[in-house]
Amino acid sequence: MTAKKHTFLLLILCTALFCCGCQNNSAGSADTDSTKRTQVIFDYFDTATTVVGYDEDEAHFNEVCSYIEKELARYDSLYDNYNSLSDITSLYVVNRDAGTAPVVVDEDMIKLFKLGKEIYTLTNGKTDFAMGAVFSIWHDHREEASFDPSLASVPSMEELTEASEHCNIDDIIIDEEASTIYYADPLLKCDVGAFAKGYAIERIVQDLIAMGVDHYSLNVGGNVRSIGLKPDGSKWTVAVQNPDLSSEESYSEVLSITDLALATSGSYQRFYYVGDKKYHHIINPDTLFPEDDYLSVSVLNTDAGIGDALSTALFNMTLDEGQALVSSLSDTEAMWILADGSKVYSDGFEAYIKK
Repeated sequence: MTAKKHTFLLLILCTALFCCGCQNNSAGSADTDSTKRTQVIFDYFDTATTVVGYDEDEAHFNEVCSYIEKELARYDSLYDNYNSLSDITSLYVVNRDAGTAPVVVDEDMIKLFKLGKEIYTLTNGKTDFAMGAVFSIWHDHREEASFDPSLASVPSMEELTEASEHCNIDDIIIDEEASTIYYADPLLKCDVGAFAKGYAIERIVQDLIAMGVDHYSLNVGGNVRSIGLKPDGSKWTVAVQNPDLSSEESYSEVLSITDLALATSGSYQRFYYVGDKKYHHIINPDTLFPEDDYLSVSVLNTDAGIGDALSTALFNMTLDEGQALVSSLSDTEAMWILADGSKVYSDGFEAYIKK
């Protein structure tokens, strides 16, 4: 079984846990609420989205799901780094044209780029969306290895270093008034994969809250965001995937949350081998190579976009650096699974573990 298929099966298991909600916290019995509704949406952000809502009105639930799917499709197209679309100025178009002249973009592209700069500052550059020129080299090597493992190779340090000379975040010029993005370096490319999915989830959730939606939760490929409690006052049950794909245990931890986002970055998601050495997709902006200190890092945060970005940043930090950052932030907890499989928790993380 390929790693991609194995990961997808684990995603299905996590979705099943997310949908069933395990136990009703107040009664300790199975959750059989007749108002509980579930819908799975496919194909956006290269994953499956599970919507769970406690809604007495089935028509209203379907309307909410239709809105979620419409917005997922819009954000997925907007942040597409590989295709030029006729009806939207995607990230692909920005990367292609912004080095020549300012490109007029959607308001949500401006907001995402502003968030990217804020995250860069927050994480001291450990989540850096201006590193697209470097990330694309690793992406091409990974794709080539996926196509033919005998062709698997590691980028040369010379190639990576040369690309890194075109990754200055200050060369990204955002003009909010004109709604344009311009790259002062024509060879600069942006990659928003570290936080675009989380940003989209949070924007959709905030829209739903403004519409009066409550008692709902979204799971977008393992990135979870809950809205309120269940109607009986119990919390949502969510799982952190076990990064050891050979283990019989599918989950590393099972958590109880409300009005929180869970995001995980791991070396088990996208990788390839050169000989016996695994090279995954999370690239440290300082070393230009994947880090091997952790199997995964999970973050709880009130904002799905920030949580998504922090999980990447913490993966690229030493444990001491990561713990210090999490301790300095409000409404943020984290769990590190080290290379040997042991776990380290931030001060408040264990309070969310389901007993």
